[in-house]
Amino acid sequence: MPVTLDADAAAVYKAFQEAGRPAYETLTPAEARAYYLAARLVTNPEPPPLADVRDLGIPAPHGAIPARLYRPHPVRLVGGLAPALVFFHGGGWVIGNLESHDVVCRTLAQAGELIVISIDYRLAPEHKFPAAVDDAVTATQWVADSAASLGIDATRLSVGGDSAGGNLAAVVAISARDGQGPALAGQVLIYPATDFAMAHPSHSEPETSVLLTHSVIRWFRDHYLTGAADIHDWRASPAKAETLIGLPPAYVLTAGADPLRDEGDEYARRLQEAGVPVTHRNFPGQFHGFFTMGKLLQQANVAANDIGAWLKQTI
Repeated sequence: MPVTLDADAAAVYKAFQEAGRPAYETLTPAEARAYYLAARLVTNPEPPPLADVRDLGIPAPHGAIPARLYRPHPVRLVGGLAPALVFFHGGGWVIGNLESHDVVCRTLAQAGELIVISIDYRLAPEHKFPAAVDDAVTATQWVADSAASLGIDATRLSVGGDSAGGNLAAVVAISARDGQGPALAGQVLIYPATDFAMAHPSHSEPETSVLLTHSVIRWFRDHYLTGAADIHDWRASPAKAETLIGLPPAYVLTAGADPLRDEGDEYARRLQEAGVPVTHRNFPGQFHGFFTMGKLLQQANVAANDIGAWLKQTI
């Protein structure tokens, strides 16, 4: 389908091209992580001040999973407890960490007037699939089990994430429905990766290969998965789940110039067909990754406020 970038998105894309931005697939994972982290200084807005920001360690069989709690003011309390969003950062399961998405988590906490807990799950290729899934499931269960001590209302617990993090949030929601986690009140899927078959038209259209290019997606996939069989495992491709019936209400965001656009659109549609309440927001003139670029792209701030309003209404 034809894609025309918004004027500000086109300007940002041009600036990245003129800056000689290296393609991630030409870098080692360690180099890509450093470059991705440095880019946040250019693209992230100023971090909003919050009432409390503190680091946590979540017990796991392999050692503590780093996490960070964000508590805004005001926060919506019922019986002295707040709703919460367990957040998984994007980065293709290879790059990204607590710092890369610090401003995003602060912004969502403020916009939704709720506690956000960001999870620093293990990355590939050092820790291949399903290590990130295992950490996401473990962390979500721990937050539910520790809810009272964290000031969280366990009945108003949701999950969310962008890109690879949206994939993990979708997988955690399915796992929790099937008894491997707590009951969830919502899921926020920001341009999620849902199908590693990569057969949707947006995976081959030239207009969608913007910043997140078709070749870098394959680079992420090859680092994350252990082999072709993993493509069909619903824990890697949540669209492969036997059914989506019984999942919590979903907010799904997609972008027009995004290789993941069509699989995100289809996942939102299939959730609706399964009887799940869905709010689907498409940003046709934006590219994959725009949500973290609120310093440069006003639509990122529009999206954050929209998600915050949805969270207030839903949980």
